[in-house]
Amino acid sequence: MASSYGYPFKQQHCLSISQFSRPDIETLLSLGEHYLDLDVQKSPDRTILAGKTLVNLFFENSTRTQKSFEIAGRRLGADVINMSVAGSSVKKGETLLDTAATLNAMNPDILVVRHNASGAPALLAQKLSGSVVNAGDGMHEHPTQALLDALTLRRVFGEDLGGLRIAICGDITHSRVARSNVQLLNMLGCEVRLVGPPTLIPSDADRWGVDVFHDMETGLEGCDVVMMLRLQLERMSGAFVPSKREYFHFYGLDRAKLTYAKDGAKVMHPGPMNRGVEISSDVADDPHLSLITQQVESGVAIRMGILHALSDARDDIA
Repeated sequence: MASSYGYPFKQQHCLSISQFSRPDIETLLSLGEHYLDLDVQKSPDRTILAGKTLVNLFFENSTRTQKSFEIAGRRLGADVINMSVAGSSVKKGETLLDTAATLNAMNPDILVVRHNASGAPALLAQKLSGSVVNAGDGMHEHPTQALLDALTLRRVFGEDLGGLRIAICGDITHSRVARSNVQLLNMLGCEVRLVGPPTLIPSDADRWGVDVFHDMETGLEGCDVVMMLRLQLERMSGAFVPSKREYFHFYGLDRAKLTYAKDGAKVMHPGPMNRGVEISSDVADDPHLSLITQQVESGVAIRMGILHALSDARDDIA
C-alpha cells in the first residue's frame, strides 16, 4: 500500500505538480527514499507491478528519462514496452486521439508519455483507462523531474527543505523543468529565485511566487542551491541570446560566479548539459559541489515510487 508511506494516495495520474497535495508529495518522496536503497530496488521478489504493462511513448527523444522509467518498471516487475514514435503511425500523421484509441485497445496499466505539445498527457489521461504519467509536455511541466530534484535535495539537506534559498538559472522561458520545480519548491517552503536575461524569463514570472533577477551576482547571493538549466536552442525562434560565448560570460556557471552563492552551495542540472554554455565542466564534475550524479540516481528511485503509488491507487478502486 502506498498509504503505508504516509497519507493514503488516491491520485490516478501524474500529470502536474499542481494536482498533488502536500501529503501526496510527502508520500511520493517517502517512497522514493525507500527505493534509493539499491538492495530494495533490485530485490528479485519485487512484484508490485507483476502482471501489469507499462508503455513508454516518447514523441521527443530523451534517453535518460525513458531508460529511467524502463528500469523503474522492470524492477517493480512490470512488462515494459517502448514504442518508437519515429517509425510509428504517429509519424505518418495519426492524430493523438487515434493513438489513444490504439493504446486503449492494448489495455496498458500505465502509460508514460513525453510530447512536444503542452497538455497532450492530460488529453490522453481523459481517453485511456490506465494511469498516465507526464514525462514532459512542451514548455508546460515535467513533474517527475521536479520530484527527483526534491528527493536529491532531501538526501543532502534532510527532510525539511523549508527556508532553503534556491536559484533556478538560465532559459526559464522554454523550461518545463523550471515550471514544475517552482511549484514544488514553493510547496515545500523554499525561497525560489529565477535568474536569467530578460529574453529568457517569462513575462508572467512575477506571478509565480518567486523573485526575479537578471544578473548572477545579485541573483545567487546567499543561495544554498544553484540549479542550472539547458539553453533550449531547439525551442527558440529568433535571437534570444547574442551568442553562446557571450551567454556563458554573463550567465554560465563557473567557479567565479559560484562564489556569489552561499559558501558550500550545491549545484544541480536536469541534463543534458551544454558544457561551456550554461555550466563549466570543472563545476559540473566536482563531487564536492555537484549533485548531478545524485539526480540521476534519484531518477530511478522516485519513478519507482510514483509507479508504485499509482498502481496501488488503481488497485484500491478496482
